[in-house]
Amino acid sequence: MIYRSIVIAFFITPSVVFAQTENKAVPRDWFLRDPQQDSVQGLSVEKTYSTLLKDQPARDVIVAVVDSGIDIDHEDLKDVIWVNEREIPGNGIDDDKNGYIDDVHGWNFIGGKNGNVDADTYELTREFIRLNKKFGTTERSKVGKKQKAEFDQFVKVKEKYERLKERNEQQYKIYSSLYRNMKHSIDTLKATMKKETLHAEDVKKFESEDPELLFAKGFLLQLYRNAGEEADLDEYIKELKEGVDYFGVIVNYGYNVDFDSRKIVGDNYADVNEKYYGNNDVKGPDPTHGTHVAGIIAANRNNAIGIKGIADHVKIMVVRAVPNGDERDKDIANAIIYAVDNGAKIINMSFGKSFSPEKAAVDKAVKYAEQKGVLLVHAAGNEGDNSDEKGNFPSRFYLGGKEAKNWVEVGASSWGTDLDFVADFSNYGKKTVSFFAPGVQIYSTTPGNTYKNESGTSMASPATAGVSALLMAYFPELTATQVKEILINSTRKFDHLKVKEPGGQTEVEFSTLSLSGGLINAYEAVKMAQQQRGAKIVK
Repeated sequence: MIYRSIVIAFFITPSVVFAQTENKAVPRDWFLRDPQQDSVQGLSVEKTYSTLLKDQPARDVIVAVVDSGIDIDHEDLKDVIWVNEREIPGNGIDDDKNGYIDDVHGWNFIGGKNGNVDADTYELTREFIRLNKKFGTTERSKVGKKQKAEFDQFVKVKEKYERLKERNEQQYKIYSSLYRNMKHSIDTLKATMKKETLHAEDVKKFESEDPELLFAKGFLLQLYRNAGEEADLDEYIKELKEGVDYFGVIVNYGYNVDFDSRKIVGDNYADVNEKYYGNNDVKGPDPTHGTHVAGIIAANRNNAIGIKGIADHVKIMVVRAVPNGDERDKDIANAIIYAVDNGAKIINMSFGKSFSPEKAAVDKAVKYAEQKGVLLVHAAGNEGDNSDEKGNFPSRFYLGGKEAKNWVEVGASSWGTDLDFVADFSNYGKKTVSFFAPGVQIYSTTPGNTYKNESGTSMASPATAGVSALLMAYFPELTATQVKEILINSTRKFDHLKVKEPGGQTEVEFSTLSLSGGLINAYEAVKMAQQQRGAKIVK
């Protein structure tokens, strides 16, 4: 699943639920700033460029973004998008003979001759479908001895599927009902009062004996009582509509056993080794997530518009393999192999799921990337879980028990060193998560030359990929494993800092939530790279 950063919190009254929006007053580029100079727990990117890397030579590094697609025409990205110079655009010929026709900026593994996959089912749903066909209403006593373990897995999968399906259907109904009532109330009073904008005082003064108008008035007064009289009704409507759309996709696609996206792709899905399918539409129907991720890594630092990305010598290769739902192992394996074969040195993977039925195929691709010296950067996930105890895939741990040496797993942090320093949604784990990186209220590129704040480990991963690219650009002698070690060993530590354990209120030491116990920092990473090179450190 692409981890959505639209996380809507609620406050509940006896009769109604309202959305709340976080709006903390921090600089839009806080994640680029320095802890000492700016009093935010950023990456010290600007400080690094103005001191350690000033006037230093660098090379371009290709970073593959395996995601939902990217708006390659965005004003802040168009100049940093990778171009396959061996391919002639639009001639319908595989000029470079790599098996992919007109892959000028990358490839789309969830597209076909007649369109693209937008939404898709969850892996849990697909696993339920598979096992349900096998066991259905069979009683355990009728199952053969060799199939007992798989039957027990079916029982667990069925229970989880039915529970989550019901929960999300309830959320969809709540959001839909709230949205309808609120929109009707606002539109009705605006029309009746002949006002383009409603304020609390206007609603209070409004008088009528019409039951419909009185309902609308009462509904909005309830909102004002809970949210404050300065509440922006139009913003609430927007948030609620996002909630309706979000849960609508989950209900109509994520847990829909009758939906089959592979009819669009047209591949032989049973053949996990199949490679040459898809199309060259790297934008796809909704490139919001991938565009935001790409901007964090490498939004143009020299065009004086929009934002600045972290790395200044990057070309973004677009590999579309992640739908609005759960990605499929076959597509992820092919995405990794494609990126490696076409020159990527870093692959950002801001996605994840709880099942991996074709993990062997993904492991094979990860091993290939490891052999070729490509760094894999992966988002830890947004469930607020201990990843040491609950599986999150893809993973650096192979089926045989060994682990990939070219992999970093990234949790999300916020800007201040208080109890909320670690994002409450972030997964964590002393054995599984490498370190934390900024992932709360990150302002970056979105489609159509727009910009937006998003939160998630999906943002922490590209923050790490950006710092990794910075190291590889200015220190081309470094291998992927050396970059990984520098990132881990140069993390900033916080002695005895207490934070809330994600997903709860228990206070724990920050150092216990990841392998390194630290927070990534570009300045410290570059300083360590210079020390390894034997260069003089600029102070």
